[in-house]
Amino acid sequence: MPQAPMPELTSSVKLKYVKLGYQYLVNHFLSFLLIPIMAIGAVELLRMGPEEILNVWNSLEFDLVQVLCTSFFVIFISTVYFMSKPRTIYLVDYSCYKPPVTCRVPFATFMEHSRLILKDKPKSVEFQMRILERSGLGEETSLPPAIHYIPPTPTMDAARSEAQLVIFTAMDDLFKKTGLKPKDVDILIVNCSLFSPTPSLSAMVINKYKLRSNIKSVNLSGMGCSAGLISVDLARDLLQVHPNSNAIIVSTEIITPNYYQGNERAMLLPNCLFRMGAAAILMSNRRSDRWRAKYKLSHLVRTHRGADDKSFYCVYEQEDKEGHVGINLSKDLMAIAGEALKANITTIGPLVLPASEQLLFLLSLIGRKIFNPKLKPYIPDFKLAFEHFCIHAGGRAVIDELQKNLQLSGEHVEASRMTLHRFGNTSSSSLWYELSYIESKGRMRRGDRVWQIAFGSGFKCNSAVWKCNRTIKTPKDGPWSDCIDRYPVFIPEVVKL
Repeated sequence: MPQAPMPELTSSVKLKYVKLGYQYLVNHFLSFLLIPIMAIGAVELLRMGPEEILNVWNSLEFDLVQVLCTSFFVIFISTVYFMSKPRTIYLVDYSCYKPPVTCRVPFATFMEHSRLILKDKPKSVEFQMRILERSGLGEETSLPPAIHYIPPTPTMDAARSEAQLVIFTAMDDLFKKTGLKPKDVDILIVNCSLFSPTPSLSAMVINKYKLRSNIKSVNLSGMGCSAGLISVDLARDLLQVHPNSNAIIVSTEIITPNYYQGNERAMLLPNCLFRMGAAAILMSNRRSDRWRAKYKLSHLVRTHRGADDKSFYCVYEQEDKEGHVGINLSKDLMAIAGEALKANITTIGPLVLPASEQLLFLLSLIGRKIFNPKLKPYIPDFKLAFEHFCIHAGGRAVIDELQKNLQLSGEHVEASRMTLHRFGNTSSSSLWYELSYIESKGRMRRGDRVWQIAFGSGFKCNSAVWKCNRTIKTPKDGPWSDCIDRYPVFIPEVVKL
């Protein structure tokens, strides 16, 4: 049997080096421009000789008033520049809640509960089974204790108990990690989309830890899965106007009061995907924290598509025909998310992409506008701008779509897929579980850039760019401590139940 010929690699290798050469040339254009100018200046100085240079210097006349005025002007401009320069915002450390094994929900348990709760609706049970088979979730995701009852007991007390469990556990761990005392907290931001009791969750935290009476406290609700980055944006703005301060952000979603017990398929979908979780993050603008901080905030871009009706209603809390409250997920959700992502990366692209990619994108845009509208648009290579990607683990379809649109490799979306598999969709806190996965794998190096992308109801697409401040040692604790050696795992397209 004749052997198959070896693939022709010469042309592809040459093309690769041409592209690398182009990127290097464009990204270092100013350097290449300055080198010959500096060389000409050096040659001219060598040609003149020391005596001629000294004569030229002596021929210059300096007026004392001019020197003083020039010095004052330089000092004034420098002072204005440094005073108007935004404060550097650091992410000192963060902590993710790890559910106990008693809250674990294997597939068999979930389906048994579904059959008992929906015993008169076999088609709804079958629908949930099909969703779970293709969800990308694993056998170790967790639901709060109240959901384990048959039927579930979504009382106010049970919801408060879940909130206290996930928030206080995450905050206790954060205080332990950072050595921060509760009395030293300056700003507190708590975001939880669907559970908004009175007093608020932020007030609950203040009461628990006896925080100062002059603390700046904010409670965000109804902002969806992207609320974590909205909280980061709010913390950044507050830290810009309050010098020498720190801020704690708590991101969570309380599942207990939001477990849908009706029969509408579009509203049963969140039951299959959402799981319990929380994260507590410490941010600071103090210069003394720059040496111990893990990350530095580079950019944060928020995109809101709420003016469009389809976008506004695609994730909508409502009652079904029987009066059961739940979240209705539209069939157009992925298309709407794609449009929001497109608008977001159009804004963030010029801030992060190298000049070579921006030039190619500009040429592609000009070509489509002037010469041929059917010309395929150039998709910038965001892999040149970031080493790590944290894509909101909202579901397998979300991760698949972003991997395809951004042309990412399996390794780039590994953190998102493994977080979905191990913890499920933990809403706004999922980005921090993903970041913890990257750190637990020992992949985070000083200077690495991280892109966090989150989607939320409204409809919103928010993204943050962090730069690693120091090489991070593999943590010995955290949500992945007992299972990181097992990951990554193979996730089949369909898990037959």
